[in-house]
Amino acid sequence: MIVILVSSGLAVDRLFTNFYDAQMKDNTQEIAAHFATMAESNDTSSQSMIRAFAKFSDVKVFWLNDEGRILTLPGEKQPNLSFIRSRDTRRLLSGHSVAFQNHDVHGNRFYVVGKPIQIGKTTGSAIYIVSSMKKIDDSLQRLRNLLVLSGLGAFFLALGMILIMSKLLSRPLLRMQQMTDKMAKGNWDTRLQVGSRDEIGMLGHSINDLAASLQRYRDTRRAFFSNISHELRTPVTYLQGYAKVLTDGLVDSDKEKKQYLSIIYQESVRLEHLINDLFDLSKMEEGQIKLNMEWMDLKITIKTAVQKVKLKAESKRLSLQLDLQDQVPLIRGDRKRMEQVLLNLLENAIRYTEKGSVLVRLTGKKEATVLSVSDTGMGIPKEELPYIFERFYRVEKSRAREYGGTGLGLSIVKKYVEMQDGTVRVDSQMGVGTTFTLIFTHEKKQRRDGMK
Repeated sequence: MIVILVSSGLAVDRLFTNFYDAQMKDNTQEIAAHFATMAESNDTSSQSMIRAFAKFSDVKVFWLNDEGRILTLPGEKQPNLSFIRSRDTRRLLSGHSVAFQNHDVHGNRFYVVGKPIQIGKTTGSAIYIVSSMKKIDDSLQRLRNLLVLSGLGAFFLALGMILIMSKLLSRPLLRMQQMTDKMAKGNWDTRLQVGSRDEIGMLGHSINDLAASLQRYRDTRRAFFSNISHELRTPVTYLQGYAKVLTDGLVDSDKEKKQYLSIIYQESVRLEHLINDLFDLSKMEEGQIKLNMEWMDLKITIKTAVQKVKLKAESKRLSLQLDLQDQVPLIRGDRKRMEQVLLNLLENAIRYTEKGSVLVRLTGKKEATVLSVSDTGMGIPKEELPYIFERFYRVEKSRAREYGGTGLGLSIVKKYVEMQDGTVRVDSQMGVGTTFTLIFTHEKKQRRDGMK
């Protein structure tokens, strides 16, 4: 701002200075030409007329004779002739004009014009016209004072506007900084009030989204630890209790003994399944999971997985149906991981379905192979659909103890499907049911095989 003001002020000052100087030169040259013409008329009254006009025009006239001396009237005070230089005198007497600026000891500027006076074809004398530039300098000084005052006013006005704008611009940033400090201390419930739609507003929305994600992560993590402690404690309690009963010989019959051993086995399987989920999650976090990719027939994998959950479905009197298309292209994947994906989806479908059926459908299309698992269960609320694949997330948290599970199954499903170049999506309607769809694109598979 200072550079702009100073540059503008200097430009304006130079513009007016050049304009006034040019005006002064033109006026003085014009007066000198008129006076020279009057002097060349060789009229006896020309000198007095010239002096009268000079007084009227606020200029001074000095006559120079053919010897180079200034002529003065009797009784007239000898003027200050410091501006007269010998080279200018010789130039004038040789018939040439001169013009230059001069200043006195007080710093006052003058514009001097010298004109030769032609008598016939010879130069008999010359005339000097001296015009003071004091009025111009005074005007320029007033202009400079005005420019300085205007510049200072503009500078302070701009400074005030800059301070106000910086306050307005920095205020939301300060609020964001305060909010991030709170978030760093674990307070993820706070939110920013975003009122603008510019870049700062977008940043505010991003911070709010981050806070919401962290809050959801904290809540689901707390719920996970609560659930996992319950899930671990329950089988361990059963194992300890029934093992002690068997150890102490508090069994009345072989039938009761077999029943207790069956419970111990089921709880150990449940505990193993939970530990495997946690182990898989840990390996996913560290990026240590390696898949054994090979060409596989999904129909075989589906039938194997369905056979393993058939007893669970029958125990809840659910119809387990298969709709497998005959001609389905092979896909490249990991048999073990794909079976785990299907088991997780089928167990979820059975767990959250009280009556009706679970349908597994496999269709082969030109561009992709599509596998879906549908149920007629309670459904998933629409607002919870974007989060169901997050780690530790549980739908129906208030009934988590009743349905069991750890909130890891769908996260593991999504990860394994994506590692096999597939995509997973979910469609659900409350009270109607839920459908999970796995899509494996053939082009992506072929392109990956070609690169290998």
